[in-house]
Amino acid sequence: MKKFDFKNIRFGKVDVNELNDRTLLLNLYITQLLTLIIGIIILFFQSNHKILSMFTIHGGWKILIWGSLFALLVLGIDVLISRWVPKEVSDDGGINQMLFGNRPVWHIALISLIVAICEEVLFRGAIQHAWGPYWTSILFAAIHIRYLQHWLMTGMVFSISYGLGWIYIQTGSLWTPIIAHFIIDFVMGCILRYSKEEEQGT
Repeated sequence: MKKFDFKNIRFGKVDVNELNDRTLLLNLYITQLLTLIIGIIILFFQSNHKILSMFTIHGGWKILIWGSLFALLVLGIDVLISRWVPKEVSDDGGINQMLFGNRPVWHIALISLIVAICEEVLFRGAIQHAWGPYWTSILFAAIHIRYLQHWLMTGMVFSISYGLGWIYIQTGSLWTPIIAHFIIDFVMGCILRYSKEEEQGT
């Protein structure tokens, strides 16, 4: 039986030009499904962790307000960064542009909702319960490999993750970080979508 050589595994920068739209979407949906499955498995083994209580909607307005205000804060900071920081500092290799640039609004909303639910179930729902918001945020930043080459973006991802963990603690509902995560991704996706249209129109 032939042995698998782990030394041959290489991590490199993804060339966007080598990806097609179908491959990108397939990769996105598969990784999100795996994220959700892993989160559910971890939650299942956390016997002292009440799964249903995470999705409480008591104080619905409080959940919506916390989530929306945090999302607006993040988006405001992102606008300042994009205005004052060179574009290459926030470069993710063109993945986000390819993902959202030509997508209809309903599909941007669908992608944003799926990512928000799957990632929050795993990171805020399952991992944060065991590790706390700080170490959860370090892991969250580490898996966003495309940002690791830029300290500013890595710091932003860590800070957003920590903030999502904090608002989850404040409200006790996983819907709070899900709402915030959805708004952030949806608005940024729409910005990428319509800024590309403006560039093509000029």
